[in-house]
Amino acid sequence: MLSSTLKNSIKSTTLKRAQSTFSTPVTVSLIEGDGIGVEITESVKRIFAKAGAPIIWEDCDVGPIIKNNNTAIPDKAVASIKKNKVALKGPLATPIGKGHRSLNLTLRQTFGLFANLRPAASIQGYDFLYKDIDFVVVRENTEGEYFGVEHQINDDNVVSIKLITSKASEKVIKFAIDQAAKIDRKKVVVVTQETVQPKTDGLFKKTGESLASYNKDIEIEFELLETYIYNSVKDPKKYHDYVVVAPNLYGDIITDLNSGLAVGSLGMTPSANIGTDVSIFEAVHGSAPDIAGKDLANPSAMLFAGCMLLEHVGLGEYSEKIKKAALATIAEGIKTGDLKGKSSNTEYTNAIIAKL
Repeated sequence: MLSSTLKNSIKSTTLKRAQSTFSTPVTVSLIEGDGIGVEITESVKRIFAKAGAPIIWEDCDVGPIIKNNNTAIPDKAVASIKKNKVALKGPLATPIGKGHRSLNLTLRQTFGLFANLRPAASIQGYDFLYKDIDFVVVRENTEGEYFGVEHQINDDNVVSIKLITSKASEKVIKFAIDQAAKIDRKKVVVVTQETVQPKTDGLFKKTGESLASYNKDIEIEFELLETYIYNSVKDPKKYHDYVVVAPNLYGDIITDLNSGLAVGSLGMTPSANIGTDVSIFEAVHGSAPDIAGKDLANPSAMLFAGCMLLEHVGLGEYSEKIKKAALATIAEGIKTGDLKGKSSNTEYTNAIIAKL
């Protein structure tokens, strides 16, 4: 049986969308990714096939190109993702010193993926620092310090632009409020550092204040980043009744922290990048080139991201089946090295498949 926390976590990650939006089978653009991406993508494909999930995978190469002096996604990949409206993405590594900005950022800005939904929950059968953790965080996905514009003034001085707009802030805070209502959480906490950056973070906070009456059933509170981090480590359950929403950089920091508190591994953390027309689901960890090709990678984060995708397109019954099999496998002690286990990627994948 799943613990109540795991059931809540499954509910928390659900993105409700009408089944009529997608025809069955659903075609999904598949971005294999770099490093361990090859291995974890193969694991997900095998598990989905065994579960009978009606998915058609359409391979999608997002290898960067330069267009108008900016990093861009190849036209064929853009067309695939726009056509299918959903994609599953493995980890991408940006080449260092080759003039490319982050491909993850490029994808988010290309498709207007304004909200990044990241849950983090304790796992039955795996005890870590805390038990029964259940965080839900919404991260603004297109602006902030990750806007990606820097200027070299001279050899000793550089400037990075931090962009905050009321339009983007309103969209992501409304999304967080809507998400709280969907998963029966009563509060949204808006996290900023507005005492240090009163113009940029101040605008994000002010936008949150303006939405106080957007949903009268959801209470909006405000905290500084440092306060949130202190409280979340001291008493993580404080935020079990909240959906947390934050600007881009802070959201990135918070969600990695939450994963560390819940399971001590980013290898278990899925993510949904939500736009008006397109949504891309991904593992939050990196490409881990040090273990690539060694059959050591944990495919769970990408697998659970795939489950979020299934829920998004109205195929939640397959998501439920896959997650139960994966969590039961971990509870039996079949775990990869990041969870202090000794199983290989193949052994872990095979054990999940055996339960489907």
